[in-house]
Amino acid sequence: MPRPKKFRRICALPAVSRFEPAGTAEDVPSIGMTVDEYETIRLIDLLGCTQEDCARQMNVARTTVQAVYESARHKLALALTAGRPLVIGGGDYVLCERSETCCGKSCHGRGCEGRRCGGCKDCSESCSKEGEPQ
Repeated sequence: MPRPKKFRRICALPAVSRFEPAGTAEDVPSIGMTVDEYETIRLIDLLGCTQEDCARQMNVARTTVQAVYESARHKLALALTAGRPLVIGGGDYVLCERSETCCGKSCHGRGCEGRRCGGCKDCSESCSKEGEPQ
């Protein structure tokens, strides 16, 4: 019997789920990126978290984050170099219980006084309390 899949914790769903180069023909196949892949890009590349910080925030192993991040970067590169649409959706994730108020959503613009979920560089608080199930 296979091991049960562990859901990755996401602080917020993407505001935009489709990116498409101008003038793209309708028959060009799109590239699918899962929400958890999007979250690794957001945490690591946008917010400057390490893979370890990202893993802690998403409630998975660092090696899982590394694999998800590599997959996401490959898809981004393919979309940019081949001029293909990128569609974000699906995946194995759970939305953070505090997603509406979680300052990991857009830490720089919400006046959160340097707090972000999960222990990244400037974080002082996590989405969940220590020892509680996620």
